[in-house]
Amino acid sequence: MIKINNTMKHGKILLLFLILMGLFYSCVPTKQLKSANTDLPANFNGLPVDTLNSAQLKWSHFFEDEHLVALIDTALANNQELRIMMQQIDVAQNEVKARKGEYLPFINYGAGAEVEKVGEYTRNGAVEKNLDIREGEEFPEPLTDYSAGLFATWELDVWKKLRNSKKAATLEYLSTIEGKNFMVTRLIAEIAQSYYELIALDNQLAIIEQNLELQGNALTMVRLQKQAARATELAVKRFEAEVAKNKSHKFEVQQEIVEMENKLNFLVGRQPQHIARNSDDFTATVINTIDAGIPSQLLLNRPDIRQAEFELEAAKLNIKVARANFYPSITLKAGVGLQAFKPKYLTHTPESLIYSAVGDIVGPLINRNAIKADYNTANSKQIQAVYEYEKAVLGGYIEVVSMLSKIENLKQRYMLKEDQVESLTASIDLSTRLFQSARIEYTEVLFTQREALESRMELVETKKEQLMARVQMYQALGGGWF
Repeated sequence: MIKINNTMKHGKILLLFLILMGLFYSCVPTKQLKSANTDLPANFNGLPVDTLNSAQLKWSHFFEDEHLVALIDTALANNQELRIMMQQIDVAQNEVKARKGEYLPFINYGAGAEVEKVGEYTRNGAVEKNLDIREGEEFPEPLTDYSAGLFATWELDVWKKLRNSKKAATLEYLSTIEGKNFMVTRLIAEIAQSYYELIALDNQLAIIEQNLELQGNALTMVRLQKQAARATELAVKRFEAEVAKNKSHKFEVQQEIVEMENKLNFLVGRQPQHIARNSDDFTATVINTIDAGIPSQLLLNRPDIRQAEFELEAAKLNIKVARANFYPSITLKAGVGLQAFKPKYLTHTPESLIYSAVGDIVGPLINRNAIKADYNTANSKQIQAVYEYEKAVLGGYIEVVSMLSKIENLKQRYMLKEDQVESLTASIDLSTRLFQSARIEYTEVLFTQREALESRMELVETKKEQLMARVQMYQALGGGWF
């Protein structure tokens, strides 16, 4: 412990001591880390370079369905996971305030009262027995003590340990904000995809009902043919089985609709209820073009990449904080107050006035294993943060490239499915007329209706995949949180 003195001699000694300690602890080994590899190609799959990027559109402008927009707006206000994340942001913000206060002086106040009776045959007792407070007035027995004052403590942040710790907490706070933004993009994408899946189920249910009507007519026709001895009981049973199969499928789809509605209600944070939607003309829905921009925009638009970047910067500062633990800490302590053995004497100054000023320099010398372990851990976490950042960048680029390819292939697939549906739909009426004229077997009618049903269901499924791929592309580009 070093008493702070105003003399020049003691000031020079203190300065020299600090210089020597700084030279001694500058020998602490440091690990050199190569910068993160974030090199990205100039474009996506050789596409022309264009900075127009759909990710910069607000979600309310990207989605045109008013029912979907209303669902997303409700979810952003009521979703429980998002609310939990908002509380996490508050926790990180409070951590910044706490670390900021660590490098500012702490000033406390205090008051106390004490009563003490010491033995007469002790050093303190003998002194009190033979020493008067003033002439003719002895120390009271038992001896009371009253005090009140202000006390200050300040750790000098010479090595910037506390300031770097505060900056690291700030970066962690920014990281949680980006984490919230990333959660928003995923929430919006999940709601949109679930909404499109719900509409697709509505259309599949409508197709099944239409097909059941066709199969009911075909079943009636086969029964009439059997009565006229132009068909067998086998044909009737086969058509009855097909009708029963599709009725069973209808109940399956109805259950899937209920579950999908409940999923959407959970995402928007409300009790189970009907989901307002427009399921008409689903297969005629126009798929608007989405602009991918250039790969380097991912570094600014994708919240998960920005989050990884903040965490990497925080990890770098945490290494500096851990390294500063090897250096001595310098603490200043001071206090001023009043103290007396009777309350009435507390106002008698300067007799009852007390003050102190102390400076401490404490540093690790032997057995620094715990500090070394913390330092090595900070280095390992920084390397881990680098890999996380590289993974986020690479993953983002690959997602966009994959979705660009998927969107194009789904477009071609949908065009072919349309041709297939058109041909099979026309073949239903044709097969029915041929069967009535006894030119084909009943199995041809059965298979034609079955294939037509499957093709129409696949067309709806492909349209759903197109819409969902567009949403996934929007999310992959980093849209939805602006």
